[in-house]
Amino acid sequence: MALDEEKKRSVHEFFADNPEKADKTFFGRISNPDRRGFLKRTGLATMAAMVGTSIPFHRNMPIGFVPAAMAQQNVLVGKDGLTLLNDRPINAETPPEYLDDAITPTSRHFIRNNGIPPEDVDPASWTLTIDGFVDTPMELTIADLRAQFEVVTMALTLECGGNGRGFFNPPAKGNQWTYGAVACSEWTGVRLKDVLEKAGVQSNVVYTAHYGADGHLSGDPDKLPISRGVPISKAMTDNVLIAFEMNGDALHPMNGAPLRLVVPGWPASTAQKWLTRIELRDQVHDGPKMTGTAYRVPGYPVSAGQDVPKEDFVIIERMPVKSLVTFPANGADTGMETEVRGHAWSGDRTISRVEVSTDFGSTWIDADLDSPVNDGAWQNWRANVTLPQAGYYEVWARATDSEGVMQPFAIDWNPKGYLNNTMHRVGIRAS
Repeated sequence: MALDEEKKRSVHEFFADNPEKADKTFFGRISNPDRRGFLKRTGLATMAAMVGTSIPFHRNMPIGFVPAAMAQQNVLVGKDGLTLLNDRPINAETPPEYLDDAITPTSRHFIRNNGIPPEDVDPASWTLTIDGFVDTPMELTIADLRAQFEVVTMALTLECGGNGRGFFNPPAKGNQWTYGAVACSEWTGVRLKDVLEKAGVQSNVVYTAHYGADGHLSGDPDKLPISRGVPISKAMTDNVLIAFEMNGDALHPMNGAPLRLVVPGWPASTAQKWLTRIELRDQVHDGPKMTGTAYRVPGYPVSAGQDVPKEDFVIIERMPVKSLVTFPANGADTGMETEVRGHAWSGDRTISRVEVSTDFGSTWIDADLDSPVNDGAWQNWRANVTLPQAGYYEVWARATDSEGVMQPFAIDWNPKGYLNNTMHRVGIRAS
């Protein structure tokens, strides 16, 4: 069942409305005839992490049961305050004010699924195959990755290509993301570049192909929900990771545990979750969500509602310059003086300037802007504003990147609702 704009629900509401379905979806619990639930290892680990200790009598929990400690905190399955956009597959975004941390906590990292998450995600038995046009095909366990390659930790920005789709008119089909399909968490893993170099990249390779263990929504085992890739030049950069940890802990089940790619600055759809195989190809990859109009935009400006031939679409590569206001929250009551803060990012580039306006764009002030903590991380910014009198104001923010490209007030429409980087506006009431 897809959820339209009027039916967005928090993850907590999803549990309240349909506890048995939510229980199975999030924890992978298998029901028994007596209505008790058997928690798989990863589901039990997630629930134990939520309550802060082991659960000795977990086998006695009824189906749909939510531990009181979790319900009291309004924290479910490690996700705090997310808005559910779709429950088949699970997709949930984070309200901007919940993204105020410099490094996004796992509990507030958005969820973007294309299929059904796998049930067997034991890291001890997980393997990754590297094949295609390589000199030495490899099958690696997570222990192999840790032992054979340098393990690194980096803060890396992931953003869904459809972030902002909900603001297109006429509406574009797909999840109606507003602002919250973006995050910058710390990821620990090994560089994809190092693994590919060990396998031996042959001279005819032009593209990677990524495969995961998630299942197609139809249940057909011969179908893949998504299999995307990147040009080999992108794959060989220093900040594309094969990750097995997130913010110093195991990956969250809904964020790809136990192994995933992290491809910063490009659509997060290229960052395959539940990663099982990387194939090197001598052509642009043609897997599911790589052809037709998926993650593509017209190669030229089009008018709203215009029909565009499929052959005129081009693959989205780097994400555009963008900024987000995370404080104050939209609709907040403030004093006459307030701090304004947020983040800014721009694909493979850095941000050179962030400006803030409180008079509907008539004048702008420069915000204090931090450097990225590493290549691929968003940049944090802040500004102090003084408002002239009580009343309603809007905080507008715009970023300019290292190539001089400025975030626009509005962008041209496109059929799939991708790459919306219009300036973020937050309404406040000063008194």
